[in-house]
Amino acid sequence: MKLQDFRSAAIGQALRPNVWDIAALILVVGALVLIVYGGEQTTAPLSELELTPVSLDPSNLPLYALRTTLRMLLAIVCSTVFTFVYAAIAAKSRRAEMVLIPLLDILQSVPILGFLTFTVVFFMNLFPGQVLGAELASVFAIFTSQAWNMTFSMYQSMRNVPKDLEEATRSFHLSGWQRFWRLDVPFAMPGLIWNAMMSMSGGWFFVVASEAITVGNTTVTLPGVGSYVALAIQQQNLSAILFAILAMLLVIIAYDQLLFRPIVAWADKFRFEQTASGDAPTSWMLDLFRRTRALRALTRPFAAANRMVSNLRVPLPTLSPAGSGKGRPSRLVDTLWIALVLAGTAYAAWLTYRYLSASLGMSDVLVVIGSGLITLLRVVVLISLATLIWVPVGVWIGLRPKLAERVQPLAQFFAAFPANLAFPVFVSLIVHYGLSANVWLSPLMILGTQWYILFNVIAGASAFPGDLREAASSFHLGGWRWWFKVILPGIFPYYITGAITASGGSWNASIVAEVASWGDTHLQATGLGAYIATATEAGDFPRVVLGIAAMCIMVTLFNRLLWRPLYAFGERRLRLG
Repeated sequence: MKLQDFRSAAIGQALRPNVWDIAALILVVGALVLIVYGGEQTTAPLSELELTPVSLDPSNLPLYALRTTLRMLLAIVCSTVFTFVYAAIAAKSRRAEMVLIPLLDILQSVPILGFLTFTVVFFMNLFPGQVLGAELASVFAIFTSQAWNMTFSMYQSMRNVPKDLEEATRSFHLSGWQRFWRLDVPFAMPGLIWNAMMSMSGGWFFVVASEAITVGNTTVTLPGVGSYVALAIQQQNLSAILFAILAMLLVIIAYDQLLFRPIVAWADKFRFEQTASGDAPTSWMLDLFRRTRALRALTRPFAAANRMVSNLRVPLPTLSPAGSGKGRPSRLVDTLWIALVLAGTAYAAWLTYRYLSASLGMSDVLVVIGSGLITLLRVVVLISLATLIWVPVGVWIGLRPKLAERVQPLAQFFAAFPANLAFPVFVSLIVHYGLSANVWLSPLMILGTQWYILFNVIAGASAFPGDLREAASSFHLGGWRWWFKVILPGIFPYYITGAITASGGSWNASIVAEVASWGDTHLQATGLGAYIATATEAGDFPRVVLGIAAMCIMVTLFNRLLWRPLYAFGERRLRLG
């Protein structure tokens, strides 16, 4: 009886709220109210968009920022689910990998306007006459700017799990499901979180195209920061653009402090090292929830359910250790599978050829190839310059957690800075000084995509084991030897992931960067991005398909011939363990 009374008192003490519970409850309730209020706007009829068009009144920016943020948060949730499923299948199944990874190369190279061209009508027909259909089209467009680099990051991490940790899972007889949640996901977490931050910022980069949608005769303008920016550019309203930049900065600081910084601090425990790390990242938000009493007690059933699900012994496929005879592939099955993949590819190519040959000729193909080679040259030069600049900076930041905390929101802001906001400066300078648009519009391509390299290098340097740094210090490795023998091999897989996504993102950004407008002044560079943007605006679907197909082929070949061999080298020679 006394023991029961003692337990009752202990439970009552655990459930009794303290001052931290009150503060956390205010934050949680406030977030729920904002989500519900923003969600209610999506149930309005589509005619409401015409009755209340987007206004440049700054008082509307808080609501616009809320609508845009909710779209991006929903897209990042969908991207996370997609990442876990797609990356896991690609990393665990060799035959699935043969299809899924080239397909991922293609998907990341399809420009956002290409997705919008063929999905706007589909989503609008799902919910005819409702804003929800347009909202889903916008969320899907933002999803296509977020998901690919997260998937590449998790795939890279799962392929580079240290061998001694793999042996530990086998010695503990963990099932495939248990290994996924106890090893693969925790090991991938640091890189995945930094790529999620980059994806959130990448959504801002393409938010103008996703909220102010024009495809042929179909025009949909959703209330949001992106449509606000598009209207400000159209009306040449510099003060409105400055207000939009301020709203973006405040929103980025808010979700950095309330969402990403707590996750980064929480995920520090997943770093792979055998010695205690130095300065661990901190978060006032995470500390606040850790100090709560009632809220933590109320989350225990969810934690227990999570442990129960992750402990299920579900037999998922696992990669066989190199050199073992177990799980040796069947040549007959491989041959049949490759034949099936080639047959499907040939059929898709035949359908595309039939569609394009009905209205286009060889001259159109030659124009597209020439434009694509020009854009390829821009991508190669810009990625090389971004590598030389941001790899040293990323290593310097990633090895200093306290500095990374300060730089994190600033880097997210610059990564989120849409190329459209730079149009006034670039267009004015090019026109005033009579510069070549083919040269001076090119930096707009790398404006948002260079950050993929920086964020992945920071993630790699942050996850670099402290015991290896101490070993390098004890051997007195410094200068260039430290760079080439220690840190560059350590971050190489992360850099390749960032370079692949930066390369694909640059091709995507070419559609925004090679065509710039400021009021009635329109500049256009020669390139594949300008070709697709012009065809999309005109509603010329055959040329849109031709341009997208050419971009997909070029990006896939570029990845196959350059990035994939480097990726395989890193997996084979630079793997920890």
